[in-house]
Amino acid sequence: MSQIPSVGRVVHYQSYGTPGGEYLPEPRAAIITEIEGDLSGVRVGLAVMNPTGMFFNQDVPYSEDPKPGHWNWPPRV
Repeated sequence: MSQIPSVGRVVHYQSYGTPGGEYLPEPRAAIITEIEGDLSGVRVGLAVMNPTGMFFNQDVPYSEDPKPGHWNWPPRV
């Protein structure tokens, strides 16, 4: 992991999309609300912002590459 997560940091949460493929997985803006574990297996709580509202998710694992149900650092642009 290139950065250290902390409460209040903005990250991306990769949505699951729909089983039938009508909606594909997409990155959503999220704010870290809690940190669990150590740096070798850190999992976080997130407040995820969607176009239709917010949801809260606990125990979200990290993935270097975007992967549904995981969080990652936003790419630098």
